[in-house]
Amino acid sequence: MTKVAVLGMGLMGYPMILRLAQAQIPVIAYNRTQAKLESLKEKNIPVTSNIHEAIAFGDVIILMLSDIGAIQEVIFDSGVDLEGKTIIQMGTIAPGESKGLYVTIQEKGGDYLEAPVLGSIPEVKSGKLLLMVGGDKSLFRAVEELLTHFSPKPLYIGEIGSAAALKLALNQMIAGLTSTFALSLSYIQKQGVEVETFMEILRNSALYAPTFDKKLQRMCDHNFSNPNFPTKHLLKDINLFLASAQTINLNTTTLEGIKEITTLAVENGEADSDYSAIIQAIDN
Repeated sequence: MTKVAVLGMGLMGYPMILRLAQAQIPVIAYNRTQAKLESLKEKNIPVTSNIHEAIAFGDVIILMLSDIGAIQEVIFDSGVDLEGKTIIQMGTIAPGESKGLYVTIQEKGGDYLEAPVLGSIPEVKSGKLLLMVGGDKSLFRAVEELLTHFSPKPLYIGEIGSAAALKLALNQMIAGLTSTFALSLSYIQKQGVEVETFMEILRNSALYAPTFDKKLQRMCDHNFSNPNFPTKHLLKDINLFLASAQTINLNTTTLEGIKEITTLAVENGEADSDYSAIIQAIDN
């Protein structure tokens, strides 16, 4: 049976390895800080803070690390042996960064797929993430069954960079939808319009998106604890999208304004809060 090492026990990596372990797949969890491994040890899931041990164990290495810098530090700076390994990068990075990973991993004798996901902790736990794959199609077919533990239908997108680009396109829409909803919500509240009246009309219009109801109570209560996706990660993805979009001559003025709001929220202490906290920077 294929053995899997999952690198990065953050908000997504932790429930991902739990799901694989529950499916009786041989796994090991890697994290640079030991503290995030303790509860997995209590569940009798193999863990390590030694990257060489993690890589040696896994036939497939799943990367759920925060950014390209973390990947560089964990994988390449440590000098691990990637010969014969299949690396599946499941975090959100830029298309150019993913292409660079592919080249370097190939040079080191490994295989590489990008497989970013849309969804958060509840979708990981239920196995209902939207999963997009870029890379060699035959390699995708070889690991497709493994990926179905996270998504009912992993979707092959195309060559390396295509799935990473699609994920960034979707994540910039998270920023756009959340910021425009927060602005309208703050506006009607200050104008004396009942929130439920606003929502009733919105829900019955073509403008509605389910994320509005998911974030409504948080925004009304100003309760941004226990995030599924923190503000600092939204800002990271906004910056990745802006840098990538500007290389292909897109006008990114609208997103640059949202970046200012998101940056202000982070500077105001909401970096680790749920990203709906950007309303704090709008309604100040």
